[in-house]
Amino acid sequence: MSEKAPLVNYRLTTKNGAESKDETANRSPEQSQDRGRRKLGVIFGVVIPTLLSMFSVVVFLRIGFVVGQAGLYQAIAMFLVAYIIITMTVFSVCAISTNGALDAGGAYYMISRALGPEFGGSIGIMFFFANVCGSALYILGLVEAIVSAFGVPEASELGAVFEASHRVLPSGYWWSLLYGTVLLSICFFVCLVGAQIYAKATFVIFLIVTTVLASIFTSFFTVEPRTVTLPHSSFMNASTQTAANYTGLRLHTLEGNLWASYTVDYTTGTMMSFATVFAVMFNGCTGIMAGSNMSGDLKNPSYSIPRGTLTAVFTTFVTYNLLSLLAASSCQRPILQRDYSFLGAINVWPPLVTVGIYLSAMSAAMSNLIGASRVLYALSKDNLFGGVLALARTTSRNGNPWASVLASWLLVQMVLFTGKLNTIAGIVTIIFLLVYATVNLACLALEWASAPNFRPSFRCFTWHTCTLGILGCLVMMFLINAIYAFASIAFMLLLLMVIHYLGPISNWGYISQALIFHQVRKYLLMLDVRKDHIKFWRPQVLLMVANPRSCVGLMTFMNDLKKSGLYVLGHVKLGLLDERPSNPLQSCYHPWLALVDHLNIKAFVNLTLADSVRRGVQNLLFITGFEHSLDAVYPNEESGEPLFPFFPNVRDAHKPKDIKEEEYVSIITDAVKMGKNVTLARYFSLFNKQEVLGAGRKTKTKTHHGTVGLFVDIWPLNLLRPDSGSNVDVCSLFLLQLACVLHETRAWSQARLRLFLCVEAGGSLWDEEEAKLRLMLKELRMSAQVQMVAWDQVVALHRVRGRERDEEVHNGCKEAFSSNAAQMTDDYIHAVNDLIHSHGDPPPAVRFLYLPQPPADTSCYRAYLHQVDLLSQDLGPTLLVHGVTPVITTDL
Repeated sequence: MSEKAPLVNYRLTTKNGAESKDETANRSPEQSQDRGRRKLGVIFGVVIPTLLSMFSVVVFLRIGFVVGQAGLYQAIAMFLVAYIIITMTVFSVCAISTNGALDAGGAYYMISRALGPEFGGSIGIMFFFANVCGSALYILGLVEAIVSAFGVPEASELGAVFEASHRVLPSGYWWSLLYGTVLLSICFFVCLVGAQIYAKATFVIFLIVTTVLASIFTSFFTVEPRTVTLPHSSFMNASTQTAANYTGLRLHTLEGNLWASYTVDYTTGTMMSFATVFAVMFNGCTGIMAGSNMSGDLKNPSYSIPRGTLTAVFTTFVTYNLLSLLAASSCQRPILQRDYSFLGAINVWPPLVTVGIYLSAMSAAMSNLIGASRVLYALSKDNLFGGVLALARTTSRNGNPWASVLASWLLVQMVLFTGKLNTIAGIVTIIFLLVYATVNLACLALEWASAPNFRPSFRCFTWHTCTLGILGCLVMMFLINAIYAFASIAFMLLLLMVIHYLGPISNWGYISQALIFHQVRKYLLMLDVRKDHIKFWRPQVLLMVANPRSCVGLMTFMNDLKKSGLYVLGHVKLGLLDERPSNPLQSCYHPWLALVDHLNIKAFVNLTLADSVRRGVQNLLFITGFEHSLDAVYPNEESGEPLFPFFPNVRDAHKPKDIKEEEYVSIITDAVKMGKNVTLARYFSLFNKQEVLGAGRKTKTKTHHGTVGLFVDIWPLNLLRPDSGSNVDVCSLFLLQLACVLHETRAWSQARLRLFLCVEAGGSLWDEEEAKLRLMLKELRMSAQVQMVAWDQVVALHRVRGRERDEEVHNGCKEAFSSNAAQMTDDYIHAVNDLIHSHGDPPPAVRFLYLPQPPADTSCYRAYLHQVDLLSQDLGPTLLVHGVTPVITTDL
């Protein structure tokens, strides 16, 4: 065997495969049939695979290395630290595996069902390739050991126990590839037959390895003291000691091996330290998920995995520490430091140790191969990558995924062509550690989410053990190789984003949703309305949508206006629950949420069932619970319905399209009574955000004097009450605040606000009012172009009283408007509308107008709506705003 072969063999020992099981409440007939084919129990299904994976060749080749470099005290400390880390991970595995019914898939299944398809799919792909590379690494290590022992050109440490006449095998790249292919084919045929044959094969290997270990323990007590010739190394000088003594169990030998004595590794020439030795030793402690690999073939996974894995971990811990103690008590330090195969030299029958090394590597290769096939099979069943893995779902009559085994074998064979894989060995170990860290993360997330359905029967875990497992695995990753650790994490995140954006939506349940709910509930409970302050106000928008097909422009516009506030799309479905067999709203949420995703708006959806639109809006205003603005689509305005194939028509073709005028004004009145700010939106069916903002950018770049561009017009005066005498009441300030909020958004930051102040040209207050307004804007930190508008001719038309014709039209409502001192004529309102039109050059993208409060007399509702209709007629996208709460302050 070559000088570097033992190091190769050691590195290979730590790679193992993993599978776990799915939590499902309802099983398909295919799943039930799969469960009926499971026949493995605790011993054959979990204990033996895990023991072989954790022992591997490390127990034969690296025990002396660890004790010789670190000393017995530090060696035991290393084992304690390493086993604390992996035991924390085992606790997480046991907790997840005992929390319901499980299926095949190993760590991928555990992670995907706990953290969602993004984490599960990314870890599953990495885990699959790690198993493939791990299987190839074990095969190549075994080939190198065989060629070193039996090859014609070379001799090695392990080969020294054989006579030279046994070295008959040809060597070279192609011969090594041939030997590796033969060994891999043996593993392939065992795995191809099925899990039962694999279990029987590993059992035979386990018996042989156990026999070898028994001979090793016996040799420490029965073999007489002898001198051991140390292998030559090019990294040692000529004066280096060439032989050392095996003393048998002696106290003075133990005393000489208690403390650390770090030196140069004779196979690599690298100076050893606590960190490097610990990294080498820790590789031999991994392999804890080899039993979880067989989860799909276990009779009772929830019973077998915890008991089998914990038994294997405890057994290996005791074995490693006993071997360390016996080696330190019987071998001089040069033997431990410079002869990785010393157990063969002091054994009662030296070739037995070599057999143990070969079979350990063979079992590890099979474990990785079958683990890779099971992960691939689980990935294909979950359909995360579409039809790419469709063929891997093919199984035999007894449920063996032979197509996945075949695909895994082909990939391992391709890796064998690369030859030496020392550089891949480190990253494979790191990927397994990343998987272990993610399993701990999954258990930690389930624990933190406090979901009632997470109640595993295995209770020896807390969030502390999960956190310690995560930190331990991450520390070991960077301790082994920081570059590979960063690369693995980056690759996992890349796969995560690809699956997140391109993968299908699963119905497994997302732990992120549970954690978000848990945190949101906690912070909502911390909100105290008594601590609300005006300076921290932000819009809370409830947008009532009658027909979403025709309100796309309005919905996208209100998404800009919300300023990081709460945005709710409300819809009323007419009907009574008594008339229906079930809740009709349950099936309606999916198309609404699909529309929200399609429009890329940040909004909630709230639907209600009521016998009238007014009652439904009342319900929504009550249950949303915040100080909302009610944004309702004005009736008889929305036309042109962009098609969304995922959204059904929400209107009943046999019912009237619009609500009555009285009911519509009643909705506004109800909102005002409830202390809500009200906004009526009109002509937003004509609004296209991309066209408006795009045109604004183009025109702005073509001008140099700033007269053309994107504008937002603000008319803060109550135009239906020209004698109000104030331009800055609560409603006016609320209107200004909304316009300012819109301007502060990124999309509308290029727009310019135009504020129109209406005064009489012949009055003495023209300059004074303009100065007051500019001062107010400065104090409120608002940037707007102030334009003074003379409206003497318009004012002259108001207060036309006593006209019988108008009184008949308005049904005697001339004094009924609670917010109007006098009744406005249609001529006056038409004149106001023309005034707004005349000052709209260039045309603004949106106008903000003052919405008067509805009248107290319900008989005047029709007249009120008639006036609002005339006021906003043909103005383009317009918001009529009525504010009732202070939303702006000059205080710090």
